[in-house]
Amino acid sequence: MTSRRRLLTTSAAIAAGAGALTAAGVIALPNGSPEGREKEPAHLRGAAPLPYAQFISLDITLGSERAHALRAAHQAITAIDRGSVAAWLALGQGALTSHVDKPQHLKRMPSFAGDVLDPVQSHGDLLLHITGSSARAVRHAAEQTLRALPQQQVRWRAEGTRPENHAEDGRGLSLNPFNFTEGHGNPATASEITERATIRAGQGEPSWAIGGSYEVIRIIRLATDFWDRDTEEEQERIIGRRRNGRWLDGTPSTERAVFATDPHGKITPLDAHVRRAAPNPRTPPPMVRRSYNYHRAPDDQGLIFSCFQSDLEKGFEAVQRRLQGEAMAKYILTTGGGYFFVPPPGDGWLRALTEQ
Repeated sequence: MTSRRRLLTTSAAIAAGAGALTAAGVIALPNGSPEGREKEPAHLRGAAPLPYAQFISLDITLGSERAHALRAAHQAITAIDRGSVAAWLALGQGALTSHVDKPQHLKRMPSFAGDVLDPVQSHGDLLLHITGSSARAVRHAAEQTLRALPQQQVRWRAEGTRPENHAEDGRGLSLNPFNFTEGHGNPATASEITERATIRAGQGEPSWAIGGSYEVIRIIRLATDFWDRDTEEEQERIIGRRRNGRWLDGTPSTERAVFATDPHGKITPLDAHVRRAAPNPRTPPPMVRRSYNYHRAPDDQGLIFSCFQSDLEKGFEAVQRRLQGEAMAKYILTTGGGYFFVPPPGDGWLRALTEQ
């Protein structure tokens, strides 16, 4: 076993499909259509996200009026959300004053078991999430946005890619740094994506937040050198799937496994990642994963985990609690990220917040 200290020190196809759902559940026009882009939420476009991304966390500087900062950030991100770029703004807890109705689960991301959160790459008042069909397009869009927001301070920044990014059977798939296909647990239809990720009326959320999503970012360093020492069979038992996504009992990746026929974990270990995350595959976690790989240095590479949900407690937090004690824990270390809220499409939310 490797130590937590060692893990600290030793421890990125083609663009997404065109169709998507609006927050109301209506099929939107293709990504290239200006009419469609005005209605569909950028963070849920297509079965697979665009393959390159930057995540930029900003702090609203002292002396900046929050209403002005929100308007400026919304205008800046809206200006780049076109063509080969899909981008959106997400709000951290600090973006909202005490005078407005806040999303009920929006808070600073806590430190879960095994986390070593670095303050300089955690949290933030605003999140600029910029994705594109090329690294160059993303970098250009990011710099354009930051030039439009000179009064705000960059808290942390991360750049990611999705190798072998593609849609298959309605799901967006990519290859993670452990050389396993990522994304099989996502919903396979646009309506299911909307169901899991979009806030609806009756959830007890502020009216301005209906149609939005909670977004979780986790910067997870992976001990790839340590992982690569294990055999492929050992790795598959730790994950609970074959590298190509097939279940260990031979069930195709597009179908749901039945763990009840393996109560003692002889086929799929009880501490396997997928079994802990979703012990009953017939009732998958209500969230949508859209993660990216990062590579800063040979000893600092891993996953920028990103997921969207309508309920933070029933989505990410419930899964995170179940993952405690999983076999994969010794290969991973979460060092940053945060909780954010993606407002619904349009600017109705902005008017609601700035007029309160």
